[in-house]
Amino acid sequence: MGYWTLLESKNAFRAYGSEREAKKWKKEADILATLQDLLYMCLIDQAKNYEEAIRLLEREKYDAAILDIMGVRGYDLLDETTRLGIPTLMLTAHALSSDNFVKSIRSGAQAYLPKDRITEIAIFLRDVLKGKGDKSKRSMWFKRLESFFEEKFGADWRERQDPEFWKKYFYI
Repeated sequence: MGYWTLLESKNAFRAYGSEREAKKWKKEADILATLQDLLYMCLIDQAKNYEEAIRLLEREKYDAAILDIMGVRGYDLLDETTRLGIPTLMLTAHALSSDNFVKSIRSGAQAYLPKDRITEIAIFLRDVLKGKGDKSKRSMWFKRLESFFEEKFGADWRERQDPEFWKKYFYI
């Protein structure tokens, strides 16, 4: 039996007024289909809006949640999954920044992942689940992405953050 994983996303089936908006939503639907394929070993629930996600969180017990920062109130859902003790992975493309990285982790996310690395989602999910309750393993996903973040945010991006952040959350 696989892990129960909640995937949150915008409603990909809603009609939109412009071709550009329609393409954006098709891309979102493609991301969800990709996640379903890559996490074939998991039992997955998808929520198309914030209210549906809350209902699922109240009704089911999840081993993990994958949320899109720019999705349907991603940070609000992160507050809920954190409150419920559900390890949460934040997935993003448009909100990829060092500030959102720090905000996500400080808000309770167990991982902050770029959509560029979506093909490795099963590895990151495993890292997060292995790190649950084990301080020494908590930053395994980060070690896999450290060079990616340095390339995107600059080699000194960690030094620009509060040193206590790294001690508290990554034990580095």
